[in-house]
Amino acid sequence: MTAIKTNPRQSLTVVDNRTGKTYELPIKDNSVLATDIKNIKAQPQDERPENETSQGLRVFDPAYMNTAVIQSKITYINGQDGILRYRGYPIQDLVHKSNFLETAYLLIYGELPTSSQSSTWESEIMHHTYIHSDIEGMFKSFRYDSHPMSMLTSAFATLGAFAPEANPSLQGQKLFTKAASGDLEALQSLDKQILRIIGKAPTLAAASYRMRQGRPFNRPAQGLSYTGNFLYLLDHLSGHEYKPHPVLEKALDALFIIHADHEVNCSTATVLQVGSSLVDPYSVMAAGCSALYGPSHGGASESAIRMLMEIGSPENVPAFMQKVEKRERVLVGFGHRVYKNVDPRSTAIRELAEEVFKVTGRNKLLDTALTLAQYARESEFMRSRNLYPNVDFYSGLIYQAMGFPLDFYPVLFAVPRCVGWLAHWRQQMLTPSGVKIWRPRQLYLGHGEREYVEAEKRKEKPDAAIFDAPVQVQHGGDSKRNNLATYRDERGSVTKAKL
Repeated sequence: MTAIKTNPRQSLTVVDNRTGKTYELPIKDNSVLATDIKNIKAQPQDERPENETSQGLRVFDPAYMNTAVIQSKITYINGQDGILRYRGYPIQDLVHKSNFLETAYLLIYGELPTSSQSSTWESEIMHHTYIHSDIEGMFKSFRYDSHPMSMLTSAFATLGAFAPEANPSLQGQKLFTKAASGDLEALQSLDKQILRIIGKAPTLAAASYRMRQGRPFNRPAQGLSYTGNFLYLLDHLSGHEYKPHPVLEKALDALFIIHADHEVNCSTATVLQVGSSLVDPYSVMAAGCSALYGPSHGGASESAIRMLMEIGSPENVPAFMQKVEKRERVLVGFGHRVYKNVDPRSTAIRELAEEVFKVTGRNKLLDTALTLAQYARESEFMRSRNLYPNVDFYSGLIYQAMGFPLDFYPVLFAVPRCVGWLAHWRQQMLTPSGVKIWRPRQLYLGHGEREYVEAEKRKEKPDAAIFDAPVQVQHGGDSKRNNLATYRDERGSVTKAKL
């Protein structure tokens, strides 16, 4: 790439050396339209027809490393300087001064609520916490050792089946998008689902937890805060006037604020991708949960704790890091796709950790974690790669100190992240120009057109790799016994032993 100095203007000049043509692409908000790049066309020259050269230039961006897919007013991240703001408010200010439901209102509707708005908002959400008793039955159908996140994902999808009035496939595809033109009925339906999902998310999450514990489900309690009610749903066993410890309640509320949104991350992109099909919002939430479930996303805090448990004690940190530097081990809880500086969320969480540890006692893994963090600060290997502790590194320590099982960590992430997903989904539904279905392009590198070969004439690929056919699959003992048996199949043919 060569830089040529010209008079400054908000455009990008591109010379296509294939054709000699020059194109001037407008720059708006420090971006160019991919569709403008598609206007750069040429005739194929010794190229595969699958490259579709004459149809315009494509942008190849594996894993969306530098592609903006939406215009948004919700969350701003500056990864270079370690900045995170919700609707313009620094995350640190919201953690110290706000509460989760107030922050949820801010993310979804754009402004901090007045006292009256806040009171109405909280009341509405806390009166949408109950779930249908048949959904409780659905939870009881799971195996005792099912992962809580699998149950939560299924529960959101099931919740949609209990709200047919909120399903565009049943009520018309413009059920929610009509709200963009000011249709009051559509806007009411849209906002009602938001209240339902935020209200029921802790109830569904607690049901997955109680199911794993083999305990009966609690009914939501009135008069407690959002996170207070969540802790009640999780932990209440018997007695009256249950009140969670105020420090733990406040810490969980702060963690919910920190996890509420994070721009177009993997799960939010999934939510918008699925939402662009105009499916119901409960299916959208289930899709978000599926993406969040992955160990590279919402499962990272669980993985970070497992790593610290494996390291064991501070004196084992150098040996572990030597393996990391040799790429023999994976370091979890450090670095971030966006942040090339200190994750601002991790700073806020470290302060929370100290408050929690005063109540719960010092986490036994804390010394190992602090030694690892110090090693990262002093290691040239880590500094050169911008590997600083991220939000997952410290949040797992707090969750463990509070007594949550490891497999529940992604659920504790999903409950507050529903707010961010809903904020982006609502913004998408209210797009004035309408919602276009997301349909990324690809670069096709496979075979050109081939002639069909009859089965008896086919030959095995001479240079076949292990990936080019199914590998041998191990079956259980019952399969071995069945393979040794003989029987007549449904067509009356005798099947003989295969082994």
